[in-house]
Amino acid sequence: VQLQASGGGLVQAGGSLGLSCAKSGGIPFDYYAMGWFRQAPGREREFVAALRWSGDTTTYTDSVKGRFTISRASDGNTGYLQMNNLKPEDSAVYYCAIEYRGRGGRGFADYTYWGPGTQVTVSS
Repeated sequence: VQLQASGGGLVQAGGSLGLSCAKSGGIPFDYYAMGWFRQAPGREREFVAALRWSGDTTTYTDSVKGRFTISRASDGNTGYLQMNNLKPEDSAVYYCAIEYRGRGGRGFADYTYWGPGTQVTVSS
């Protein structure tokens, strides 16, 4: 399983970005839980959002609730993290991760497959 995150970039505070997590081959994305994590310079990697494999449960860290939305495409290959009303403190490298029939947990160990990160920079 290979993942590729994309969609990062530079945006002004209050702007929006949409991150994509593309999965190559194998079992469709629909059978995987997805998590997004981020790591800012000098800080530990932290949980951002998760989607249970069944698609019926989403979880967000408090600081992004109401601003970020995690979802999956119907094509079976792509997951998303829509980020609105971005703040400078959202600046980080963002990582997507998936787990077959996973519960969509907040921990690193909840996911087996990780993609390389994509940089998000929010200017004030």
